Amino acid sequence: MARLKTGVKEMVSRARAKIEEVETMDAIAMVEDPGVVIVDLRDVRERQRSGFIPGSFHCPRGMLEFWVDPESPYFKEVFGQEKKFLFHCASGWRSALSVLTLKEMGFEAAHLREGFSTWEAQGGPVEFPAERA
Repeated sequence: MARLKTGVKEMVSRARAKIEEVETMDAIAMVEDPGVVIVDLRDVRERQRSGFIPGSFHCPRGMLEFWVDPESPYFKEVFGQEKKFLFHCASGWRSALSVLTLKEMGFEAAHLREGFSTWEAQGGPVEFPAERA
């Protein structure tokens, strides 16, 4: 097997040095803030299994750049707002890489440092999707 030039741990470490990271308790305080959009990058199955932050916007990681770019046919209006964007995944790895990519695109955002992994344990509210009939 070929050895990688840069592993994912190194990529995440480099990203974290260049982006804004938000601690879980600080993010919990942002849930009710109308000036903040919390964006969940996790797969739909993760959201079904673990729940999600109330009011968060679900953006699958694979669509992020396309949904953020106003020139893309997939652009989502939520990303055209003048608000603070806080991205999260499960552990903070995908969101760190995502926020660095967004920064390189010229889109300002922050990420939840520890991801959703510590959210509920630190008192963060969680909702679950409604059961389908």
